[in-house]
Amino acid sequence: MSRETPPTLQCPNCNAHLALVQVPAVPTAPGGSASAPSTTHAHHDVHPPVAPPTPPSPPPVAEVLAEYAGRKVNPTTAMRGAARVRASLNRAQSTPQRRAAQQAARRAAANAKSNKAPAPKGAKSA
Repeated sequence: MSRETPPTLQCPNCNAHLALVQVPAVPTAPGGSASAPSTTHAHHDVHPPVAPPTPPSPPPVAEVLAEYAGRKVNPTTAMRGAARVRASLNRAQSTPQRRAAQQAARRAAANAKSNKAPAPKGAKSA
């Protein structure tokens, strides 16, 4: 690496080496002074940084439900759908109880099997 491009002067986006360039003084006010040296990198002046995209969000509930606003309700279909939802909720609520009962039954069977008296040494097993 040469002394003209120290490793501290790099473009943060593309890691290209930057050089100090003296910008000519532009009179901004009476008694203005020369501007300080600045770093420039041409392709970042042409293409401004792009903001990251916003994550997608679901549409508002009112917009989704507006599609169904004018429809008539069929009572038979509504009752059948409500019955299906109730049955599904009942199954979901009974699942942990059923699993606990199955595990207790397995433990009881395993305990009964392990508590069984060992067979005598010379006896044949049936």
